[in-house]
Amino acid sequence: MEQLTEMDSNFLLQESARTPMHISPVLIYDPSGRKDGRVRFKEILTAFQRNLHKSRIFRRKLAGGALGWDAPYWVEDEHFDLEFHVRHIALPKPGDWRQFCILLARLQARGLDMKRPLWEAYVIEGLNKVEGIPENSFAIMLKVHHAAIDGISGAEIVTAIHSLTDEVLPPEVDDNWQGEPDPSELYIWSRAYLNNLQRPLKFVKTISHLVPAIIRAERESADPVEERRPSLTAKTRFNARISSARVVDALIMDLDEVKFIRKALGNVTINDVIVCTVGGALRKYLQSKGELPQDSLIAGAPINVRAERNSESSGNQISLMTIDMATGIADPVERLQSIHHSAQQSKAFSSALGGSIMMDVTETLIPQVMGWSLRAAMAAASRTARPMPAHVMISNVPGPQFPIYLAGAKVSLVMGMGPLLDMMGLFHAVLSGAGQISITFISCREMMPDPQFYKSCLDDAYHELYTAAKKASRRRKKSRGRKK
Repeated sequence: MEQLTEMDSNFLLQESARTPMHISPVLIYDPSGRKDGRVRFKEILTAFQRNLHKSRIFRRKLAGGALGWDAPYWVEDEHFDLEFHVRHIALPKPGDWRQFCILLARLQARGLDMKRPLWEAYVIEGLNKVEGIPENSFAIMLKVHHAAIDGISGAEIVTAIHSLTDEVLPPEVDDNWQGEPDPSELYIWSRAYLNNLQRPLKFVKTISHLVPAIIRAERESADPVEERRPSLTAKTRFNARISSARVVDALIMDLDEVKFIRKALGNVTINDVIVCTVGGALRKYLQSKGELPQDSLIAGAPINVRAERNSESSGNQISLMTIDMATGIADPVERLQSIHHSAQQSKAFSSALGGSIMMDVTETLIPQVMGWSLRAAMAAASRTARPMPAHVMISNVPGPQFPIYLAGAKVSLVMGMGPLLDMMGLFHAVLSGAGQISITFISCREMMPDPQFYKSCLDDAYHELYTAAKKASRRRKKSRGRKK
């Protein structure tokens, strides 16, 4: 039995019928390497069964919580049933990309069963008419609650259930796992009482460190050239109360091509290229509707604060960085340089502040009170000009950079989806793997009734950068030729 942190517990408190709080890696598999060119569901089920021991997340459920006055506990589910969690469905014919995205949106909109281990896996067959994907390919959509994982630990779980070779089945293991009973009411409430007695002391200690840290971070990250403080009071259509309906689509890019853009356009990062693509797409999308704010829009970017990465990591160990997307700048190269400048400032601030500060603050608050406070803050921001944390979310998580297999089928594409909240109705999940990098966006259907158009905006913004990169590369080659 293990108690959740207050940060993990907060993701449970944000759960509702409109706002299911799960993270969803999506993987597409090419089974053509198998002798018969197909993978059977029973083989996938067996592969899951033999890999369950690699992560505690798979077989533990929630218990306790003291009605929100303390964090609940993870306990090993005595009644764990693998076949409840791994499900088998198929796309209707012809099995094209649009049908696939519609299905992903519908599955993502449905919450998990909170009385069982907080994950589900959907094996999706019938991807027969998707451009760039071999016929008879299949996908797996893995839904795991945000209380159990963040992006980094989610990527590690994906790696854990796969093999590094094209073996059909992983070897059998001596799994000595055992279930356990739920904690007693006496234990739950006595622990809640003791934990809440300690919170005032934790609060004083945290504030005594927090205030000097903020002052130091402001000083060390200050821009000597210009003060850049974009407004967070500007609102877009994505900064309102969301519904329970979702739309999903994705832009798939060649990873080497993205690296070429990064190298050709100066001292920037791959993440800068991604943020610039999203910023350009938002500019085009909102401009077409006459809704582009005068102030630049801000992206929230979760950052990992783990000391090291390993397959045992679980829960949320994240902080949040904000990046000015320079949506007021039309030129893609100028926008990219502005984004790089903003990201460097934000990284300097986060580094000076200390990555774990957000986790330290949450430890001082009663989970239920923290949940009420967040809801009240979002409600106030929706009705007034109060500032928000960010306008959209961009979560960039590196996926496996080496071939991985499931039941002998090779992963050919890695995607992902994240949760939506009121005032945060557009989420971009960026994952790399299998030589590609994907920007999968999810939004509320009422906020974005035309996801294909937004995808075309992403595509246009990306190709503007690629075209600029090719021009810069040609100029550089000509300049070297003249020098010779």
